[in-house]
Amino acid sequence: QVQLVESGGGLVQPGGSLRVSCVASGSIFSINTMGWFRQAPGKERELVATISSRGTPHYYIDSVKGRFTISRDNAKNTVALQMNSLKPEDTAAYYCNNVPPLPSWGQGTQVFVSS
Repeated sequence: QVQLVESGGGLVQPGGSLRVSCVASGSIFSINTMGWFRQAPGKERELVATISSRGTPHYYIDSVKGRFTISRDNAKNTVALQMNSLKPEDTAAYYCNNVPPLPSWGQGTQVFVSS
């Protein structure tokens, strides 16, 4: 069973940057497309970005294009999301998961963008 542990969230002012990371257990990590998802209060969880097993970013939701960058390190079973020029509407809990997502989710990491 894959376990996902996200970290790196916090409070940041608009225009600031954060880097969230995820460590995934399980030997199948390196062969899977991975993604970052987010869920804002009162909204459904949405897919933010995906990256292929070889490290090629495949998808960014329109609202983060040019500001967010997804990356991965298969040797360390980690996937990261660098978030720049953050906006209040980026406030959400951020989760990583396989794409399509596995039933089990990590606890997420909370990102607050506020002045």
